[in-house]
Amino acid sequence: MNPHFLNKRLAHQLGFAGLLPFLLLMLGVGFADVSWLGDFLRGQKAYAMVILSFLGGIHWGAAMLCSTLSLNDTKKALVWSVTPSLIAWSATLSGGFGMAVLIGGFIAALEVDKRMFSRYGMPGWLIRLRTRLTVAVVMLLAATVIGANLRGV
Repeated sequence: MNPHFLNKRLAHQLGFAGLLPFLLLMLGVGFADVSWLGDFLRGQKAYAMVILSFLGGIHWGAAMLCSTLSLNDTKKALVWSVTPSLIAWSATLSGGFGMAVLIGGFIAALEVDKRMFSRYGMPGWLIRLRTRLTVAVVMLLAATVIGANLRGV
């Protein structure tokens, strides 16, 4: 952990601010004119892909910076670091199941983070934050899909 990283509050604020596009796009699906639904769905999918890819990047950075990782854990971190972006990309190939692929990717990313963050020396509060954010993202993505289906897309 960076000894100069003292702003846990800012990390929480930025993490929760990152939920705003998920929330706004879900609300757009629920309340916008039906002719805009496809645009809101594509926007939600694109934002989810970006954020899921970002979650992999955390592991790339940790593998590069954490001097206490074993060789095996370094390899695991590097391999996993590119996996979320591949999951996100595969969501573009999954047709109507793309959101389900992304939801599964967010859940998988959290499970890997739970195993690896302590090995990187990350603070316990970070995995609690990641859990809260992942639960919110999964719920917002699911609500987006439900809302689109209820509105006829």
